[in-house]
Amino acid sequence: MFGLQKKWLYLIILSIVWGSSFILIKKSLVGLTPLQLGALRTLFAAVFLIAFGFKHIKNIPKDKWKWVAISAFLGTFIPAFLFAFAETEIDSAVVSVLNSTVPIISLLLGVFLFSIGFTRNQLLGVVVGLLGSLLLIWSGATLNPNQNYWYSLLVLVASFCYGMNVNIIKKHLQDISAFGIAVGNFIVLIIPAFAVLAFSGFFEQEIIANDKVMTSLGYLVILAVLGTGVAKVLFNKLVQISTPVFATSVTYLIPIVALFWGLIDGEQFGLAQIGAASLIIFGVYLANRKTQKKPISV
Repeated sequence: MFGLQKKWLYLIILSIVWGSSFILIKKSLVGLTPLQLGALRTLFAAVFLIAFGFKHIKNIPKDKWKWVAISAFLGTFIPAFLFAFAETEIDSAVVSVLNSTVPIISLLLGVFLFSIGFTRNQLLGVVVGLLGSLLLIWSGATLNPNQNYWYSLLVLVASFCYGMNVNIIKKHLQDISAFGIAVGNFIVLIIPAFAVLAFSGFFEQEIIANDKVMTSLGYLVILAVLGTGVAKVLFNKLVQISTPVFATSVTYLIPIVALFWGLIDGEQFGLAQIGAASLIIFGVYLANRKTQKKPISV
């Protein structure tokens, strides 16, 4: 019973934290480029996690480091840049909606690449949730006809990366602590992130004298510590104590939080989006409802 309550608690916390991440990305982009944002987000999170959890890496077996590295790039590094570039053209709330494709992608990848079974309820739930997400996308496009929706492809690629990552954690990193996986991820990413930051021209510009840059860095620190560092540990743990479908269904709740922040920030919000949000929640319920039926596999 406690385990059941714990996974729902993690799901709610992650929904709030990651749902707020999209508006933080938007605010950070005021004074930073997408390359600078992605690199600094990774480096700030690395400093935070390594400072508090360096001791955990001793528990990572040598033969698991390959999977830790793959998880690092798919689950953190690549999506950080893709989301930053996407938000240069698309509202933060709409980007969060597009991210809702993660569960269906995770389910399909789990079935065809990782031999992870699924139930009819899970399949129905992700389909219903996806329909809600499509409704949110349609209503967002109607309200914002001038936005470049080709950038949505970047978010879909990020969703594919997340879907691969969650299955890798479940299949190959199940016996490593959630904190250990997160710390290992960012140890791997320090050098690549620093290289991208140097390439971005960040060190050639005035920082302290630039109010926009300083304000953006403030938002970015919050994003890196909570939205990347703390959330990464919670998500790894959630994957381990639940299923890939349940863990990724956090992406169905994220748009609700993101739309709330977008409304406060002046982004448009309509009644159709309220209905779509309700459909999304119903999809999460279906995907995680208890059933006596055996899992389906292919």
